[in-house]
Amino acid sequence: MSVSFTCRQETVCFGGTMGFYSHDSQTCRTPMNFAVYQPPQAETGPVPVLYFLSGLTCTEENFVTKAGAQRYAAEYGVMLVAPDTSPRDGETPGAEDDWDLGTGAGFYVNATADPWAKHYHMYDYVVEELPALIAQFFPANPERQSICGHSMGGHGALVCGLRNRERYRSISAFAPIVAPTRCPWGHKVFSRYLGVDMETWKQYDACELVHQYQDDRPLLVDQGTADSFLEEQLRPHLLQDACDQAQRPLTLRMQPGYDHSYYFIASFIGDHIKFHAEYLGL
Repeated sequence: MSVSFTCRQETVCFGGTMGFYSHDSQTCRTPMNFAVYQPPQAETGPVPVLYFLSGLTCTEENFVTKAGAQRYAAEYGVMLVAPDTSPRDGETPGAEDDWDLGTGAGFYVNATADPWAKHYHMYDYVVEELPALIAQFFPANPERQSICGHSMGGHGALVCGLRNRERYRSISAFAPIVAPTRCPWGHKVFSRYLGVDMETWKQYDACELVHQYQDDRPLLVDQGTADSFLEEQLRPHLLQDACDQAQRPLTLRMQPGYDHSYYFIASFIGDHIKFHAEYLGL
């Protein structure tokens, strides 16, 4: 099966190339968008890759236009890849009704319940299809990959990272949804995407996965104390408890005064890229 993609825009950024692309996804059965920053080091050979998964309502553009990450990626020689957050097929009933369900809210799961099961396969898209495309068409080293994300994307980064030890050398997150089986967002979305059997939800819950997939890769999580979603939706203390029980290394940094916005991400993205660079061998 032939694989191709379309370049929508490319521009020079910190000596590298910032690009926006589209392709026909076989996994999601619809066109998908993604963004790639190629650092200047990519001109001379393959470089490690950091995937960044964005949060609710976001597209492939939010992180690469708001976080200021390219500066640090250029310094360390890391390629940044930011996929869209959901399929935008235009045919799934109800996909446009709520801001936290459907379009912009793929939650990085493989949906099994109708009508979502046809297009909403963001877990396989992030873990399998997009990395294969990146490895084929960009100067990336698929043996040196890490993953990061924010909010819903922080949940996605933890889930994809924990379940795939062989794929990701390090995992970090900003304000992640750590226990979707125990918060309103998770109950709303998982019941639609995965059905009513809550046992099936656990495969996408980081606090459950910490016990199922044990290894010594450390986790880095930053959380703002002024985040309006902190107590009801995010609940990082549950991840701390799970990691303590599983004896898994976790650095949970509660950042005083920071909220849920990209100002928060921009303030600490340099720390996260430095963290990943160490485990990527840079």
